Amino acid sequence: MTNDDARARIREFLAPQLAGQPLADSDDFFALGYVNSLFAMQLALFVEKDFGLTLGPADMDFDNFRTVDGLVRLVTSRTATAA
Repeated sequence: MTNDDARARIREFLAPQLAGQPLADSDDFFALGYVNSLFAMQLALFVEKDFGLTLGPADMDFDNFRTVDGLVRLVTSRTATAA
């Protein structure tokens, strides 16, 4: 999986939460108020289901989930180790 593939899938998942607002890949969408803390669980479930990963305690660092860049880094690092 390429970074661009992961980024596109993540952005597609986030789009309904953003309601058309612009978001840079490094923007913290929690801090900007686009989502609440309950959405973190939805993100983890999305990553596991959509990318076929099983996340462990070490993956649950909030930095992995607050930006598009963090999610891409998490997904691509985990898919690289799973291959």
